[in-house]
Amino acid sequence: MSDNYREWPEKIPFALWGHRTLIRTVTGATLYYLVYGMKAVQPVELEVPSLRILLESQVPEADWVQARYDSLVMLDEWRLNTLYHVQLYQKRMERAFNKKVKPRGISEGYLVLKSVRALLPIDPRGKFIPNWAGPYLVKNILSGGAVRLTYLDGNDFTNPTNLDQLKKYYP
Repeated sequence: MSDNYREWPEKIPFALWGHRTLIRTVTGATLYYLVYGMKAVQPVELEVPSLRILLESQVPEADWVQARYDSLVMLDEWRLNTLYHVQLYQKRMERAFNKKVKPRGISEGYLVLKSVRALLPIDPRGKFIPNWAGPYLVKNILSGGAVRLTYLDGNDFTNPTNLDQLKKYYP
């Protein structure tokens, strides 16, 4: 938008306006519409009046106020409709993601290795720290992909572990 890097503060309002008036795929509406309940008037429409601006300018003020009130009353319905749109979008994304997920094939009684993701403060091994710890025994599988593990000596883990942090152990 600019040839000189020093002009960027002058361009921020235009970038923000574009961001607020762009229709989102997730919601199916603009941020401006969700906040104010009406379509934004583009700056170019003020200089070259569009049909929408011309029709609004010829409406008597009392009728315009009544129409604005009616649109604000309908705003909750539009927001609810947007919420449904978001939920459908999330389900589509979940389906697309789940197509690529490979089942781990881990069930109760299996021996597994657990991913080591925590950074230890100081370890003399440096980058040669092992990536996996274990083996552990799968005690039970909870809903949503959580797993309760036990040590081989029978002591239980205090917190459940995510299934995506585990892989089968083959002795």
